[in-house]
Amino acid sequence: MKRYLMQIVYDGTDFCGWQIQSNGRTVQETIEKVLSKIAKCKVAIAGSGRTDSGVHAQRQYAHFDFDLAMTPRQIMLALNSKMPADISITDVKEVRSDFHARYDAIARKYHYHIAKEKTPFNRRFCSIIPKAVFSKDKIVETMNYFLGEHDFTSFSKLNPVLKHNRCRIKSFTYEEKDDVVIFEIEANRFLHNMVRRIVGTVMNICITDSDPQIVRTLIANENPGHKLIMTAPPNGLFLEDVIYSFSVDEG
Repeated sequence: MKRYLMQIVYDGTDFCGWQIQSNGRTVQETIEKVLSKIAKCKVAIAGSGRTDSGVHAQRQYAHFDFDLAMTPRQIMLALNSKMPADISITDVKEVRSDFHARYDAIARKYHYHIAKEKTPFNRRFCSIIPKAVFSKDKIVETMNYFLGEHDFTSFSKLNPVLKHNRCRIKSFTYEEKDDVVIFEIEANRFLHNMVRRIVGTVMNICITDSDPQIVRTLIANENPGHKLIMTAPPNGLFLEDVIYSFSVDEG
């Protein structure tokens, strides 16, 4: 039995997130069904992490064990021949037998897209923030207070399974491209709803003309119910990449 790592891109609009659940279409379940048809037996996949309902991925990763005599490219082509239009497998490679897509990841990177104006062409992949104020200097100043290692309880959905809510944000950048602004955030780990709450709060601080230093208080209070903490919509969020200690492109 060999272990493989697949690279996946998907439009999350019509999915109830990554993880299999009792009600609703999910990315994990869709891929497992296709892979199991090819293998003619049940094949489970383990993702590098979960994405919420409506969230997209440019580079999601998942590993699986497979026993048929097929090359990685043959597996990839077979998967894509049966995959729905909103999922594509962009790479498959053999990895060591103890590799784990989630636990061997050392960082994750997300992009969040906000459209300055809503159009029929950006509604699926960009969010609209009502009354948004795109003051670059203030946005960047606010973002800088999130850098480093902190307890991000204030910016996450409660998950009693987790031992702690400390994460280390390595970089947080802001870029304007035509009529879209893009936030890029990289951290060693992310909590449930963390990116959407951080971006939403950055924008809300600008909307309310609050002092960017309030971020220090929001983090210290560990209170997700604060009036400044806003959860941005899911459709602007992309899992942009997952970083491993080795180059996924090179194997």
